[in-house]
Amino acid sequence: MCKHVKFLLVTVLLWISSGAFLSWAQYEPDRLGEGFESKQLAMPDDYSGPVVTTLVRSLSVCSEVHRAILYVHGYNDYFFQKSMAQTFTDSCFNFYAVDLRKYGRSLLPGQTPFEVRDLKEYFADIDTALTIIREEGNTEIVLMGHSTGGLITSLYCEAHRDSLPVQGLILNSPFLDMNMSGFYEKVLVPIVSAWGRCFKNTKISQGNSTAYAESLLKEYHGEWEYDTNLKFMASRPVTAAWVRAIHQGHKQVHKGLHIPCPILLMYSSQSVQGDQWTPQHQSGDAVLDVKDIARYGRTLGPRVTEFEVQEGLHDLVLSKPAARASVYAEIFRWMHDNGLDR
Repeated sequence: MCKHVKFLLVTVLLWISSGAFLSWAQYEPDRLGEGFESKQLAMPDDYSGPVVTTLVRSLSVCSEVHRAILYVHGYNDYFFQKSMAQTFTDSCFNFYAVDLRKYGRSLLPGQTPFEVRDLKEYFADIDTALTIIREEGNTEIVLMGHSTGGLITSLYCEAHRDSLPVQGLILNSPFLDMNMSGFYEKVLVPIVSAWGRCFKNTKISQGNSTAYAESLLKEYHGEWEYDTNLKFMASRPVTAAWVRAIHQGHKQVHKGLHIPCPILLMYSSQSVQGDQWTPQHQSGDAVLDVKDIARYGRTLGPRVTEFEVQEGLHDLVLSKPAARASVYAEIFRWMHDNGLDR
């Protein structure tokens, strides 16, 4: 009897270590409504305790679909862009999105939103999502990252460049450099980064501007609705360890990466300044310096295609109709040119 129990335990352990358990968690109806499902996946505990990641999916109704998009959101964000998912599913792509640990659907009670000490912590979330996506029959996968998600996905592809698990990378206004004055970027950020090595939980204010949120939300000047308990109107304070994690990621990017797959680098035609909303906030990137995106984005790999979106917002797929139409047109043109839509 003991031998049988031992055999069973060994079998279960091998099954778990193989990653097959990832399919065990069941999809449930998602908060986005009809056509969307999600499942929460337990990850190994970290320095703050239990951690989960959440995978959201919307499957195409096209027959025999074996290609997929995996979307990774930005900072102070979660996946809510239903129209983006529908655009891909209508074009015969299965669409998936991940709410990273301590963000959105994955934020557990008592956790500090967005807390991270090394951007590599998110690699496990992406690996888990990709494993499930492949198990569900998708053999061609394009990774897509917005803002901080663009920084994370770029570093992920660099770390996996010798056995890259995706066939392409789409970057929507990737966060490749701080949008600050020279003194802040060259002096203050490195000081806070060094401080964060030892005093990880020191709170760092992100200001109280709501201008970008006002440019998105339907109740103000935008077209969209989302949960402001998950994507806050004004950013919450971050920790010094968060600043350090971002700073270390930026330093790696600034040295140049060697991502081997095709990359589509997209950014707005202009940046917009000011903490108070103005009509200009509907026609430019109010979060990042688009010149920095272009400068460092060109050094991510040998196969970078740039696309400047006229009057695009920071999240380009939430721009005015003409701007976002050009975004999707370029995405599908780029995928066709690189054989990613077959």
